[in-house]
Amino acid sequence: MDQSPDPAAQRRAQLAALIPEAFSEGQLDVSALKRALGGEALIEGGERYALTWAGKANAYKVLQTPSRATLRPQRDLSVNFDEAQHVFIEGENLEVLKVLQKAYFGKVKLIYIDPPYNTGSDSFIYPDRFQESKEDYLRRINDLSDDGILMREGFFRKNSKESGHYHSNWLSMMLPRLYIARNLLRDDGVIFVSCDDNEVHNLRCLMNEVFGEDCFAGQIPVVNNLKGRNDRKYIATAHEYLLMYAKPDFESLGLPLTSKQVGEYKQEDEAGLKFQWRDLRKRGGADTKALRPKLHFPVHVDPDTGDCAMDRSEKYSVEVRPTKGDDTDGCWRWGYSKVKQSVSALRGAKVEGKERWNISYRVYLEADGKMRVSKPKSVWFGPELSTDAATKALKGLIPEVADFTPKPVDLLKAIIHQSMEEDDLAIDFFSGSCTFAQAMLELNQAEDVNRSFICAQLPESIDAQSALGLAGFTSIAQLGRTRIVRVIEAMKGSADLATPATGVQGFKSFLLSPSNFKQWRGDGIDTPEQLAEQMLMFAKSEKQGAAVEHMLYELLLKFGQELTTPVEPLDVAGGKVYAIHGRKMLFVLEAFTDAMIQPLVALKPREIIAIDGVFQDCDPLKTNLDLQCRDAGIKFTCL
Repeated sequence: MDQSPDPAAQRRAQLAALIPEAFSEGQLDVSALKRALGGEALIEGGERYALTWAGKANAYKVLQTPSRATLRPQRDLSVNFDEAQHVFIEGENLEVLKVLQKAYFGKVKLIYIDPPYNTGSDSFIYPDRFQESKEDYLRRINDLSDDGILMREGFFRKNSKESGHYHSNWLSMMLPRLYIARNLLRDDGVIFVSCDDNEVHNLRCLMNEVFGEDCFAGQIPVVNNLKGRNDRKYIATAHEYLLMYAKPDFESLGLPLTSKQVGEYKQEDEAGLKFQWRDLRKRGGADTKALRPKLHFPVHVDPDTGDCAMDRSEKYSVEVRPTKGDDTDGCWRWGYSKVKQSVSALRGAKVEGKERWNISYRVYLEADGKMRVSKPKSVWFGPELSTDAATKALKGLIPEVADFTPKPVDLLKAIIHQSMEEDDLAIDFFSGSCTFAQAMLELNQAEDVNRSFICAQLPESIDAQSALGLAGFTSIAQLGRTRIVRVIEAMKGSADLATPATGVQGFKSFLLSPSNFKQWRGDGIDTPEQLAEQMLMFAKSEKQGAAVEHMLYELLLKFGQELTTPVEPLDVAGGKVYAIHGRKMLFVLEAFTDAMIQPLVALKPREIIAIDGVFQDCDPLKTNLDLQCRDAGIKFTCL
């Protein structure tokens, strides 16, 4: 079976397609690359600006190591599995990202993550040996309990500030995950990362390297404790940060107006549409006649009605020019042609207690049938963004929660609202208690919009003696999945005509697992007998006891299909096949007979994919199907 995509190989292929003259006999010729780019485009000498740390090269090795894992469906832990458009994945997130990469490359509109802040007491995963196999690594550190829960004393490493690689370990953990995240984003995608002062400086440099400095969109302080925490010697911390990086084609959808902002639209026109008056003058320091003379011209007002015109007359007798508060000459926000075009909708009014007049224009609450939105500010604050609000929201669903600091639901709603439209996909691969999932489910229902998420979380253990442990929770992944279930239940209970349950409410649950197919190992073959034994073992590609549905979802991912792709089981001449995309792709995973060939080919799919074991060691049967597919112009793949 194919492994997950190799990012390094993909980038070499992209570079070769872009600059083929830079490659000779398949190898990169650095001198030829320099010639192709032009000497002035390259930095000469050994000194340059760069982010580096102990272990960076090894972090790239981790990135470039393919995954042999897969995702195993968990129907019993899902809600409406067959129809759900949301996905929850339990497993180590770097492996999960590698497994998802082929199927979701360039398809994700929004990524939000809340990684460990590296406070000095965090425990997180980072590799410490790079020459051993993943299996040996997992075995050495004894990472799994009997129940399959990742143990802190094994897989997790505490990264203390006394460590000589305190920042390096954190950066090595983040780099490969961010690189794959970049690969998943669409050309109009955006990523938000929560962080604090411990690593915000390093994270910004790292994201500049991964996404490019031109994609930096903002470093947003989020005030989540206005009183401040007693956690630092000199300053009481009141905020965290959101780093925002946007791909070149991203366009913000804005934020919904607050009730206070909506209340400012007090006027109504003849059609009953609400609007407010705004000053046509610009007020900025650079908005002067001297600097912008084309925006300084007169508008004439009827003093009795406030109606406006461009030309002076007996009726329009008051000349109004843009004047700043200090009585210096200013400018209008619109040019002459736009003011002339809209002059009938303008209003002139004398400033109370002064001889000066102002010109105002209408701003409507709705435009083209859509409510006006506001541009996100560079600082976010409000009681709905507080840590207390976040904890209250989680406890409302899971009362046993204690000593847990989730993100505020409204923070995630703000991120989703400005980033996603109908049918867009988001990923949160540090999903924790799944605040992101709750935010999207509730926002979808409130706005009658179908957005979808993939949440991934480690099966990190919960202390058995904690309130959550005593309530039966064994892992953070279980906590997050339970939260999603309870949000869906609450929404179904409250749904009515005013707040319809948008789409099919549910999610598919998956578990990161070893592949269902055998992996060829050539490193232990020294004799013809060992080779024969290996070949005999590979008479069937699938492992003994592999479930059909498990193999199906592994193959969907291997062939670039999303986890939510609708699957249609088909009965064909007494056998069963699985169809996707309107029967354009068929999977044969169960016993195949000669009677199935003609009706299968008659379906006229583009491709048929079968595992070798279904032919039950009957090579003529497999050959016959292959020939029939060739004659019909159908691609046939046997694994």
